[in-house]
Amino acid sequence: MSSIPDNAPALVLNADYRPLSYFPLSVWNWQDAIRAVFRSRVHTLSLYDRKVHSPSCEMWLPSVIALKDYVSLSRRPAFTRFNVFLRDLFCCQYCKVRFPAQDLTFDHVIPRSRGGRTSWENVVTACSRCNLHKGNRMLGEVGLQLVRTPYMPTSFELQENGRAFPPNYLHESWRDFLYWDSELEDEPRTPMA
Repeated sequence: MSSIPDNAPALVLNADYRPLSYFPLSVWNWQDAIRAVFRSRVHTLSLYDRKVHSPSCEMWLPSVIALKDYVSLSRRPAFTRFNVFLRDLFCCQYCKVRFPAQDLTFDHVIPRSRGGRTSWENVVTACSRCNLHKGNRMLGEVGLQLVRTPYMPTSFELQENGRAFPPNYLHESWRDFLYWDSELEDEPRTPMA
């Protein structure tokens, strides 16, 4: 191929062949993937049908790579706005409607002015309309109810929730690794000779 590939990201799997992250999906650009291959930090599991060239060699671009060393995921996820949205599946915890991330905010169930803390157990995903309606009041004062009581999720739970939101780009070589536990289709059996 004569031009440098712009869109050839490599899916990055942990040493157990599961993605490091489902949401956002763990991908590296083709340059980082090539560096990792040359430094023997990864196993190449699948290739694109595209090559890159240097003065001394040419190389097929990896589409799926697995780390040689296992990276442990933290048991306690970071308390971030995005992770709150992911815990709540991008669904307003008052009106039960799912929104894109840019249309969401978070709300303190017990307002900070009334002693509420900014923590997993007191912050929920809210749409702008519900958040403005609730304002600085308690749920009972405005007649709102929570879909679910806020809690601290596990990293595993956030990963599982992330699987429900596929990214915009999925190369066909990634599918076997992203849905490793999905049920396989029955294949017709051929009699053994």
